[in-house]
Amino acid sequence: MRLVIQRVKKASVKVYDEGFEYDESRLKHHENIGTGLMILVGIEETDAEADIDWLVGKASAMRIFDDENGIMNLSVKDIDGECMVISQFTLFASTKKGNRPSWYRAAGHDISVPLYESFCTKMEAALGKNVARGVFGADMKVELLNDGPVTIIIDSKNRE
Repeated sequence: MRLVIQRVKKASVKVYDEGFEYDESRLKHHENIGTGLMILVGIEETDAEADIDWLVGKASAMRIFDDENGIMNLSVKDIDGECMVISQFTLFASTKKGNRPSWYRAAGHDISVPLYESFCTKMEAALGKNVARGVFGADMKVELLNDGPVTIIIDSKNRE
């Protein structure tokens, strides 16, 4: 499981109604947050609950927010920040051959959906509050104001 964690001042996700032609009028508001974390989650077939537990622990306790001295020493929990979690299978893009990425490592819906939901539920428990979510498999438009910018990439396969 791979996370891209971004420290944000605000973030929002809009879900695009069915169809592939872009039409601004077909976007509808879905979720938004203030100061906190925007977390993009990529899931591969070999991921399990142990990956989720480890990543939730890391993401919820990561000290990437400034304390009173301007030092990154506080977690999203410490600042009572918010969190948005968006599924993103493209985090497992393989670009070895040619110019068209392949996503053969990304898990299918039967594995990804339950693990994504579990990640969100466990983040809610860790933070003690609701986590804003995207819609799994939907065409989404995500906007954020990256603070810093601070962006951290964590892969559960690299924890050992």
